[in-house]
Amino acid sequence: MATVPVLDAAGKEVGSRDLSAEVFEATVSVPLMHQVVLAGMASIRRGTHKVKTRAEVSGGGRKPWRQKGTGRARQGSTRSPQWTGGGVAHGPHPRDHSMRVNKKMRKGALRGALTDSLQSGKLVLIKDLIFTEPKTKQAAALLDTLALEGKVLIVLDQPTDTGATEKSFRNLTGVRIAYARSLGVYELIAADKVVLTESALAVVEGAPAEAAGGSSTPKSAPSTDDTVDDSPGGADGATNHAGGDAE
Repeated sequence: MATVPVLDAAGKEVGSRDLSAEVFEATVSVPLMHQVVLAGMASIRRGTHKVKTRAEVSGGGRKPWRQKGTGRARQGSTRSPQWTGGGVAHGPHPRDHSMRVNKKMRKGALRGALTDSLQSGKLVLIKDLIFTEPKTKQAAALLDTLALEGKVLIVLDQPTDTGATEKSFRNLTGVRIAYARSLGVYELIAADKVVLTESALAVVEGAPAEAAGGSSTPKSAPSTDDTVDDSPGGADGATNHAGGDAE
């Protein structure tokens, strides 16, 4: 069973925490994580791309020239695909790009991403993260104290009561806020550092968000049974609300 130190806001070690072997000693399957991330990226595609075929382009009803005797190639319509302004052959049409990924695959990919985060040394466990009011300067000072650089993913147990914590970090470049119940694979593997609060870690390991402790009132977290969003949307500073589950 792996053990990680617990830090406070000043960067000092205030204890240690044993990590669940089921979650943080899972098999790291790169093909599985790739498939889950690809499904998430596909799910955000609108699928509204559309081109007109020769049947949908207006005009072209008259044969441009007679069939024989001109020395030119025979043509039946000026809206054929080889003509400028003509229809498009085999072009894209509206369709659903979503890919099916079952819950077991999402869970395995998420556990693999968490295990990889631990093994690569980018996992940081902090005792708590509470802001009474939005303070970007204070948030930036916290990142400097903990020596967190590059793309930083901060995982909370659930949305805070006032939103002060989220607002404190959202203007910082490369910082992203996520919630434990809706943690996604893409945001884990895209981050250079993953910061977990103790209450968020409890949720990741299987505890209900309301019972894990924290500073927020119980709010409904997205259901992991219906959401698949491991897309890269807003990876540099947006708050995420969809993803998988490590239970």
